[in-house]
Amino acid sequence: MSAVHRYHDGTKHHFNRFASSLGYLDWASQPNPFRTYAGAPRVPLFPAPGVSPDYKPQPLCYERLFDRGGAAEPFGRGPIGDLLRHAMGLSAWKQFRESRWSLRVNPSSGNLHPTEAYVICGSVHGLADTAGVYHYASDRHELERRCAFDDRAWLDACGGRTDMLLVALSSIHWRESWKYGERAFRYCQHDLGHAIAALSLASAAVGWRARVLPAWSQSAIAALAGLDRDDDFFEAEREDPGALLAIGPGDLPAPLWEGDAGLTAAVRAGRWLGKASRLSDDHVEWTFIDEIARATQDPGRTIPALPTPPAPPAFFAPSVLSRDARRTIVQRRSAVAFDGQSSIDRAPFLAMLSRVMPSDHGPWPTLWWDARVHLLLFVHRVDGMAPGLYLLPRTTAAAGTLREACGREFLWQHVDESVPLVFLASGDCRGLARRVSCDQDIAADGFFSLGMLAEFDASLDRHGPSFYRHLFWETGVIGQVLYLEAEAAGARATGIGCFYDDPVHDVLGLKDHRFQSLYHFTVGAPVDDTRLTTEPGYSWEK
Repeated sequence: MSAVHRYHDGTKHHFNRFASSLGYLDWASQPNPFRTYAGAPRVPLFPAPGVSPDYKPQPLCYERLFDRGGAAEPFGRGPIGDLLRHAMGLSAWKQFRESRWSLRVNPSSGNLHPTEAYVICGSVHGLADTAGVYHYASDRHELERRCAFDDRAWLDACGGRTDMLLVALSSIHWRESWKYGERAFRYCQHDLGHAIAALSLASAAVGWRARVLPAWSQSAIAALAGLDRDDDFFEAEREDPGALLAIGPGDLPAPLWEGDAGLTAAVRAGRWLGKASRLSDDHVEWTFIDEIARATQDPGRTIPALPTPPAPPAFFAPSVLSRDARRTIVQRRSAVAFDGQSSIDRAPFLAMLSRVMPSDHGPWPTLWWDARVHLLLFVHRVDGMAPGLYLLPRTTAAAGTLREACGREFLWQHVDESVPLVFLASGDCRGLARRVSCDQDIAADGFFSLGMLAEFDASLDRHGPSFYRHLFWETGVIGQVLYLEAEAAGARATGIGCFYDDPVHDVLGLKDHRFQSLYHFTVGAPVDDTRLTTEPGYSWEK
């Protein structure tokens, strides 16, 4: 735990000092946002023209994403493309004068996108007649075939099931550290959490389920995705293995939940193709990131049975029920400014909070651990609610623990039966929200902003130092739900990675490492930059 404390405390922002970074943007070394594998065969995916013409995805309203999704689509190339397009694909291209950049379905700090995705599956008609490993190329919405391996090993690992796939997520630390320096490891982890939630909700759109697999070590994930192949990454930036998800219709096969089952050996013995592209010619080494990555390597863990989450709160805003799920996913944007005047009604505000409560719906069954992150809210303009400080404990146990940990006097008034929201103090907290969020106006100009407080030391004691990553993953999942909830309510949201860590804790009088703020977020009425032009994510969507 000492290594985690050393990194976490060493990368905190303070009023008089920011975490170490280059201090300027070296545009000559800006990383390419897209990785490709030269020499790897390319496989286009639905909904590109002419691909899987027989696949007709069922329409789905937004609310069904949180209610086990629609009817399960038959496993095949079509729904795999549908899933990836609405989890990791491009959402738009923006342009200002000569500058042009892409946006993605899964958000990222600074739009830098350190997260890469790899698909591992058995033989699939239209992909290949044997099991394989593929890299997802989001810029082209294609799979790059990296490896072909023995189908029998895949069937053994999946208990004979042919309708499953694995998605391995990795992080390229350099993409974030280029701009954010030593704090970048944090951002890579909550970006990975956003991707987990995006995959989970996109799975629901095709009627499938997604689960993070805890038994798989990072070294096994690296072998499965080919990230440990030195020759394939000659002179290219390496990728840090993260989460492994099993996705498919129906229940999860027990062998996948229990661990490796010989699959990595079969993949290592497969026929590999492709060399990783180099993203930058020059680099700055951030050894602090290398140290925390090593200190938090996940050896995998045995969990006897799939956890059963609690039932969800029966509270949904009626205005979002008719929105199309896929359209809402693709139109999600990160706000750059709010108008500072508009408000939101109490009902949709509480509905947003109900979505982030752990339950057996939405993305929450995808995670294998119980909720460890809770919300400190700065409420500015919510009609029917007093402006001020609020707290949302996401478990019953945390309600008492947080109250015990707070070193200040508060009201502790329960707000509504639908969610366990607690009113702490009344007053205009816009200046406070702005100040603790690195003096950024966007934290004060929305309907509300929040800090995500993690049960820090208790989580590390229980699950080991590798769980430091998982705490950030949980914040990313919460953030992704809030992004989509804001979009469905006709508003916008954005994550805030820059905040003054310990001053946030001082708001509640929190001491030591019992709770730590890991991620900030804000929701409001957006002010769009009319100077920018927007095009669809892919040319065939025009």
